[in-house]
Amino acid sequence: MRGIIRQHQFQKVELVKFSRPEKSYDELEKLTRNAETVLQKLGLHYRVVTLCTADIGFSAAKTYDIEVWLPGQNLFREISSCSNLKVFRRGGRIYAIVRGQSKTEFVHTLNGSALAVGALGLQLWRIISKPTGSVRIPEALQRYMGTDCIPARSGVAIP
Repeated sequence: MRGIIRQHQFQKVELVKFSRPEKSYDELEKLTRNAETVLQKLGLHYRVVTLCTADIGFSAAKTYDIEVWLPGQNLFREISSCSNLKVFRRGGRIYAIVRGQSKTEFVHTLNGSALAVGALGLQLWRIISKPTGSVRIPEALQRYMGTDCIPARSGVAIP
């Protein structure tokens, strides 16, 4: 599929964490909550889905997808994905030396897309647009926009 919702190439912010093995699953939960917090502050309806092993990438041990509700399509669409890759190494080796010990221990790598910007923009636009054509700015963005509402241009209405 092409277009704004399922793009082949899109802009996103990538989150990466390195963790001690015994804490990596706790860090995965924190990483997922970070992405959720953005959606909560924007007031968007979403759900978190734990993917089965047949649906996760070959490098991941566990993956959560965060999906937002798209009322125009009457379904949820992925907007973020957070994974624990454990000791996945492509190319160079990533390791940490544990302080006070003489052993080398491989760290776990976690990866998450904060949010896919195009799909988020579309979802946000559908939620904040009013039938008059004006746009209500979510409280979390008002200080950056300098307003709580963008008035409609004359003769423009959202269907």
